Amino acid sequence: MAERSTAAVDVADGSGGTDGKDKPSADAVERTTADGSTDHEDDGSTAADAPGASDSTGTVTPAPQPSRSPQPPGLHSGHKLARRYRLEECVTRLDGFSSWRAVDEKLRRAVGVHLLAAGHPRARPVLAAARSAALLGDPRFVQVLDAVEENDLVYVVHEWLPDATPLTALLASGPLPTHEAYQLVTQITQAMAAAHREGLAHLRLTPGCILRTAAGQYRIRGLAVNAALRGITSDHPQRTDTEAIGALLYACLTHRWPYGEDAYGLSGMAELTGDSLVPPDQVRAGVHRGLSELAMRAMVNDGATASRQEQPCTTPEELAKAIAALPRIRPPEPEFTAPPPYQALGYRQGGHSGPAARPPTGPVGAPPVAVPTAPPALPGRAGKVLKWGVSALLIAALGLGSWQLADTLLKGGEPPAPNPGKSGIEQQKQPDTAPTGKPVEISLAKDFDPFGDDLSENSDQVGNAIDGDADTFWQTMYYNSAKFGNLKTGVGLILDLGESRQISTVKVGFKGGTSVDFLAADEDTAQTPGSLSGFSKVSSGSGTEVELKAKKPIRTRYVLVWLTELPLTAEGNYRGRITEVEVLS
Repeated sequence: MAERSTAAVDVADGSGGTDGKDKPSADAVERTTADGSTDHEDDGSTAADAPGASDSTGTVTPAPQPSRSPQPPGLHSGHKLARRYRLEECVTRLDGFSSWRAVDEKLRRAVGVHLLAAGHPRARPVLAAARSAALLGDPRFVQVLDAVEENDLVYVVHEWLPDATPLTALLASGPLPTHEAYQLVTQITQAMAAAHREGLAHLRLTPGCILRTAAGQYRIRGLAVNAALRGITSDHPQRTDTEAIGALLYACLTHRWPYGEDAYGLSGMAELTGDSLVPPDQVRAGVHRGLSELAMRAMVNDGATASRQEQPCTTPEELAKAIAALPRIRPPEPEFTAPPPYQALGYRQGGHSGPAARPPTGPVGAPPVAVPTAPPALPGRAGKVLKWGVSALLIAALGLGSWQLADTLLKGGEPPAPNPGKSGIEQQKQPDTAPTGKPVEISLAKDFDPFGDDLSENSDQVGNAIDGDADTFWQTMYYNSAKFGNLKTGVGLILDLGESRQISTVKVGFKGGTSVDFLAADEDTAQTPGSLSGFSKVSSGSGTEVELKAKKPIRTRYVLVWLTELPLTAEGNYRGRITEVEVLS
């Protein structure tokens, strides 16, 4: 049987159970949110996950815990780090470190913070892991924003995604639909393959580490850092992460944990399998055969194979190729609900189909009023003559209309144009003045991501795009393709002009040829639009010095410089770099 990876030996989630081997220590405490559920910014563990080291097979195994780990100084809600990060709520306190929900008062956003004493034996590895993860910059991972040693504290600041849902919560109600499980394993495998190409491993991929955003994207938290916090290492990190991905897929398909013990709120397989692994399609009816075999190929790495004798997948790269070889699994067709059959009110055989009229009534005691009956249907031949007559009239009317249209065109006229729906920018009254070409002052600029403000595109560099210095620049995160790794449609900068102003041109300078759109909010928009739907496209272009002109001057307060295709950099990745933006009236 394949040896179990970190995903198998880690303890359970917020339910409080363990894997049957590691018991919670006396000082292990997990905080819960106001509704009683475990806050999703914890990674799903509850007990003191022991530090680990790998054996000769590459399997991660728990190591003895230190007798007394240095504890960070007493911290409480309201404490500030670096005069910037205000601690709000402790979500995990475990083995000499704690994790908090905090607020970045400088950027006014929620963040997560891991804290441990500077003298803790894992402080240096945690700092090194956090700084390495921060350099990756892949949006499929929860980003490390800061890693600092200050006085007697070491802390790591990372993104906080309040609207994302952890996989533990998604699995609480049952297995995932087939297409959703396919999307999860595809996105997670591709992300981990990219991380391993940069020399980074997770080593602790559990259901609590996988988050699903409101847009349906899966993101991984704790890359390298979670393992460093718990002292987990592996001689074969690629194999460890691949087995963990296989276990996650197994859980999504079966709603069971593939190993014997209960874990992460899921029942183990001890009563069915003993010490052997059973393919998912033999555990639950209706499981997709290809995904079942994929899970087994990822988990079975000791020479055994799945049902059709495929080779095991020992790295995320191999697993990604196996996924690509599967026939594409399409989302289910939306259910069609037929409208109720039409029933004419008051229908009477042989008469008209309108609603039956109520008989008129006269004064009390008066004789009943006679009700006129509907005229009888025309007899057969007369009815046919009438139908043919109506048809001839319609044909004649169509012919006359066509002749009038042709006559108009021959005389140089223009046919009446249809009036499709227009955006607010197109419908607004155009300014009476001609373009002046004068610069318009930009009051504020901020980065914009279609998935919301929680996904920062180097917001600390935005000022470089409007500082008048072409040698400085704002740059996006880097992606694996020019189309943002197929993760999103674009990113950009929102320019706030302070008030509604006339503009005609936006000039943008880039490092490397970049495709860009000029979008603007409606004239009466008073607040910064929170989504892409709040803007209308004005013009587009590409190059290194792009001049985007409106057909006619428009009035707006908010301009969006929207990057749609990124250039290849010397480092071998794709990212956009804006050296300077100028708005002209």
